[in-house]
Amino acid sequence: RKHFPYDAKQTTTLPDDEIHSRQSNQFSIHPPDKLILDMNDSISLYPSQYIHCGVTFFVALYDYEARTSDDLTFKKGDRFQIINNTEGDWWEARSINTGKKGYIPSNYVAPADSIQAEEWYFGKMGRKDAERLLLNPGNNRGTFLVRESETTKGAYSLSIRDWDDAKGDNVKHYKIRKLDNGGYYITTRAQFDTLQKLVKHYTDGLCHRLTTVCPTVKPQTQGLAKDAWEIPRESLRLELKLGQGCFGEVWMGTWNGTTKVAIKTLKPGTMSPEAFLQEAQIMKKLRHDKLVPLYAVVSEEPIYIVTEYMAKGSLLDFLKEGDGKFLKLPLLVDMAAQIADGMAFIERMNYIHRDLRAANILVADNLVCKIADFGLARLIEDNEYTARQGAKFPIKWTAPEAALYGRFTIKSDGWSFGILLTELVTKGRVPYPGMVNREVLEQVERGYRMPCPQGCPDSLHEMMKLCWKKDPDERPTFEYIQSFLEDYFTATEPQYQPGDNL
Repeated sequence: RKHFPYDAKQTTTLPDDEIHSRQSNQFSIHPPDKLILDMNDSISLYPSQYIHCGVTFFVALYDYEARTSDDLTFKKGDRFQIINNTEGDWWEARSINTGKKGYIPSNYVAPADSIQAEEWYFGKMGRKDAERLLLNPGNNRGTFLVRESETTKGAYSLSIRDWDDAKGDNVKHYKIRKLDNGGYYITTRAQFDTLQKLVKHYTDGLCHRLTTVCPTVKPQTQGLAKDAWEIPRESLRLELKLGQGCFGEVWMGTWNGTTKVAIKTLKPGTMSPEAFLQEAQIMKKLRHDKLVPLYAVVSEEPIYIVTEYMAKGSLLDFLKEGDGKFLKLPLLVDMAAQIADGMAFIERMNYIHRDLRAANILVADNLVCKIADFGLARLIEDNEYTARQGAKFPIKWTAPEAALYGRFTIKSDGWSFGILLTELVTKGRVPYPGMVNREVLEQVERGYRMPCPQGCPDSLHEMMKLCWKKDPDERPTFEYIQSFLEDYFTATEPQYQPGDNL
């Protein structure tokens, strides 16, 4: 479920009929008539009076446990008055339930009584992510959600889990269109003045009754807390070593005694702290569901990088030693599609990863894949790495123009993605088996490409070969790769169900 901060500079995403005559500062903080403050600064409110005199009250979508003394602990359903929302990610708020003031993560709340506050509303979510969520084990036929339409601005999609003899478990999508007067419909024969009424009407059935709202996954907060970016080393406790590489270690740990995190420790001399801090400022702004979020840094040597903790570890270990060993091709292709989704975002942001391989992809529960370590490789100062021929450099994953001449681009990332595809279908086998780095570089320059791995369909190997075109400009974009992989098993299916049959 995705929610986007409603700060005063942003245009609201609420439909017109839900906008309650907002002023230019849409969440002004003047107390409404019926708001009563007593001597203890506690607060009470007449029921249902959540939007009054231009003040918008917000409701919690999830539970949240305070991480610092400045945060508020709250439960799903608690109500807030927003005091200050100029900091987009963490808002100062007063709890209607307790009267206490403190900071809350803005992506954990939505305006009370808005579409965004509905359990079934998942906001900006793509078709494929909706299918992944609805097809999770534990969800039954009739589980549903509503999301913004990817293809039609201002429209929505109702996605529902279904079952039939031919396809087994599947997801059907119905486009919800908007009328000029603000109403909504799937078929013109049944029109509703709110999205809520439309959903209520169709609980009796589309392809199947809408039985259960799709369970949501609590989102990651944007950062650990307000103003927790450069943090003291003492605030981190390293608890379990998860891995070790040429340039440091990865640990599971705790920040501030409250929050589970992953901590990457870099050996002194790996990179300049100043250059790292500069790059980290860019990295923390790269926010996408398929990128591991950068939470905080310790900027003196040894540098610590604090990120989201991903329960299943690296994709490479997951494929070789974890449950990934048993995955069949459809799920492996889906993981590849998720990685392509994240890389398509990096492509849109004009950024470059430079070290894309299975070891730098992390896996969470429900086989969610996220890209890690984007951009870090550029900063490494180790001679055995910067020479690009040394033992520490990932030659087997690197495009020839990058390995030979240092020409790293999003197209050299595309080459690396082709190699990563071989890691997926071979369950973590080292690329170019039986060949040493120097041999790989020479052979690839002469036109050698890895043959189709055992059990890999020809069409997937064709995509690998496209990624390995000698001319970088002939390699596909990640946007193309993403759509190819997302539709790999369903290319002939219509995207939406026809509303006229209802």
